[in-house]
Amino acid sequence: MAEHYYTVTWDQLHRDSKALAWRLHALGPWVGIVAITRGGLIPAAIIARELECRLIESACVLTYDDENRGAPVVTKHPVAAGDGTGWLIIDDLVDSGATARLVRALLPAAHLATVYAKPEGKPVVDSFITEVSQDTWILFPWDTEPQFIAPLARKVV
Repeated sequence: MAEHYYTVTWDQLHRDSKALAWRLHALGPWVGIVAITRGGLIPAAIIARELECRLIESACVLTYDDENRGAPVVTKHPVAAGDGTGWLIIDDLVDSGATARLVRALLPAAHLATVYAKPEGKPVVDSFITEVSQDTWILFPWDTEPQFIAPLARKVV
């Protein structure tokens, strides 16, 4: 279990993904976008809209089972992207960098961008918007639902 949790709302994810699109726009134009599934699908859709990019590919990589991290395994290769020349790779988060290194090896000429980055994975990406601590587990909106949480002062330490 993570030491800290950080909940990202749909609105925040949209704002942060749009901020990443602003940064990437200046680096384009782009041939297409490779979304790393599943976490990169929604940020990739937002960025594709903002950049008016209609060519979308996916790289399906299995890394986590809930909060348990394993060795990343590619279950679908992003064939249409070739070596990545002119392509963006988009993911929601870079944690240890294992998934990012694997996808970068598949597409060595692509620009890899994530919305959120942890210190261990930050050197692997070319662009990101928000850094979070390594011991933080980000709760994305597709993984949560609203519920009551007791005030911090009521929690037993």
